[in-house]
Amino acid sequence: MRYVKWFVIIAFWVLVAGFLHYTLPQHDVARITDTYEKRIDPGENALFWANASTGENVNLTGRDVFFIQTRLNNDKVMVYRNEDTGWGWPPYFKFDTSNLQAEAADLRSTAAAPQWVVIKHYGWRNEFLSVYPNVVSIRPVDGPDVRIIPWLNIVLLTLLVAVSWAIWVRWRRFREARIDPVLEDVGDNLDEAGGRIRGLFRRKG
Repeated sequence: MRYVKWFVIIAFWVLVAGFLHYTLPQHDVARITDTYEKRIDPGENALFWANASTGENVNLTGRDVFFIQTRLNNDKVMVYRNEDTGWGWPPYFKFDTSNLQAEAADLRSTAAAPQWVVIKHYGWRNEFLSVYPNVVSIRPVDGPDVRIIPWLNIVLLTLLVAVSWAIWVRWRRFREARIDPVLEDVGDNLDEAGGRIRGLFRRKG
């Protein structure tokens, strides 16, 4: 039973960590190499695509999606999608997809004359599932070695840890004050009843 308990606890926190890693904003330093638009028909990977953009016909199964091709400061290639999140999840309330695509196109550069940018995004890149991170914002920077401090993530994770700790402390106090005494009483009653039953069998024997 102890192994099952630890398995459930570990699985729960792995799911929480995966959810936070996917949802919280991340920052990449990159050079934009190209921008394009592609028709997408989400299938089994529909979970990793945003809902139809604000103002579009949501009854259509397929839609045009903007993409941004980049080369990261570690020389790896990364492709992002550029979709509105609207009022849905994650709550980035992004409605400026077209404007952001225009900014990305204007910031394209070559290896000979690079223009480095910080790309704020959420999500994962998975070639096998055709999953792309979604760009939230783009801002130019002076060079590839810019230092980025994720203040929002730090604040949110600190609040999450504080809330989790407060809930755990209150649950432990409630268990010690209300649940443990009841369980102890039940155990004592079971022991007493067992003793009486054993005594009856001894007298009959």
